[in-house]
Amino acid sequence: MRWVGRLFDARDTLVRMLLLDLSGVGYLLLGNPASGNTPAMQWVLAVAAFAVAPVLHRRPLVNLVVQTALLAVAIGLIDDVVINQVGASWALLELTMRARRPRTIWLAAGLLTVVDLTDSIGDPFLRVLSGVFGLLVEVGVPLLLGLVIRTTRELARQAQERAAAEQRRRESESRAARADERSAIARELHDVVAHHVASMVLRVGVARHVLTDLDPRVHEVFDDVHGTGSAALADLRRLVAVLRDPEGVRGDAALTAIEPSALPAALGTAVDRARQAGVTVEADIDPAIGSLDAVRGLAVLRLTQEALTNVAKHAGTSALARLSVGVVDGAVHWEVSDDGGGWVPAPVPSIGGHGITGMRERVEVLGGQLEAGPAGAGWRVRTILPGAATAPAPALHSPAATPASSVPHEREAPAGPRTAEPA
Repeated sequence: MRWVGRLFDARDTLVRMLLLDLSGVGYLLLGNPASGNTPAMQWVLAVAAFAVAPVLHRRPLVNLVVQTALLAVAIGLIDDVVINQVGASWALLELTMRARRPRTIWLAAGLLTVVDLTDSIGDPFLRVLSGVFGLLVEVGVPLLLGLVIRTTRELARQAQERAAAEQRRRESESRAARADERSAIARELHDVVAHHVASMVLRVGVARHVLTDLDPRVHEVFDDVHGTGSAALADLRRLVAVLRDPEGVRGDAALTAIEPSALPAALGTAVDRARQAGVTVEADIDPAIGSLDAVRGLAVLRLTQEALTNVAKHAGTSALARLSVGVVDGAVHWEVSDDGGGWVPAPVPSIGGHGITGMRERVEVLGGQLEAGPAGAGWRVRTILPGAATAPAPALHSPAATPASSVPHEREAPAGPRTAEPA
């Protein structure tokens, strides 16, 4: 049925008319060899039909009227009216396929029937009966074929509309479900997380003003905690805004990316924050990272913040951390390691936080692989973020590092006089 629809496509009307003309010419030249030659009037009427068909191929009703008129003239003047009968029948087929109103189709079929029956006026009964049966071919076949094609097209159109409506319904339900999920998450962030963070920020602010006789270094810590908490609250508010109304904040690039030129300064801020927490950080940052795209730049920043936070949590404030960020052939080579702060790392626990998992997911989205594992007495996390036109980076192999696929959770705080919660 598909090939039928393509054969009688409305765009191919001219092609069909030209093929019909060629078949008519072949009939005139080869259809009746016994007659020796074709009468001149038959050629005149045939050529007229041949010319009208392609000229009026976009106006099926006019074409049918003209072809029917030529058939009426041929019935009165010549004996062989096959060419004009075929032309009128084909015009009825085209009209049946393309008419906007069914009434037009039935009026056209009636007109062609009346004209064709004029050829049987005055003939014997059997000849008239033969002419009536001939109408089944001349009128019935094109009418039936046209209605089948017309119905097939309508059914296909309705099926497409139903499929499109079903797709829109599914998309609408999916959007509604995602909106409900985002709203639920936004409520939890606002009512639980933001509430507690705001409470901590408020208490630290009160402590800064009440405890005036403390060591200046303690005030610096209070100031840092207060600033960090205030920044976290601002980020939470923006995240809640994103969850509640994604369209309203779509243009805010700060929610999803970072300006490439600001990346070195942002990394410096992360390093300074780790140093303020007491960790000694040796940073080797390639100035070329300022030319990274925004997505990879944000990934480098988030990885660095998470890794240095983990160093402070699990290796202790006496640890020595090393940050290395470089760009080689468009790929970003990133690594953070520490010396363990003098502690002996414990085995990876069966349960833990989600820091390493989140880092690994962020890296894999960009086509890289994250490695995290013991390195001597400390811990090392590293990855390679390939460029946009570069194939995914191969896995890093090192006896001192365990692939991230075998480290499903954060490292556990090493055994020692103090413990730390996994991130």
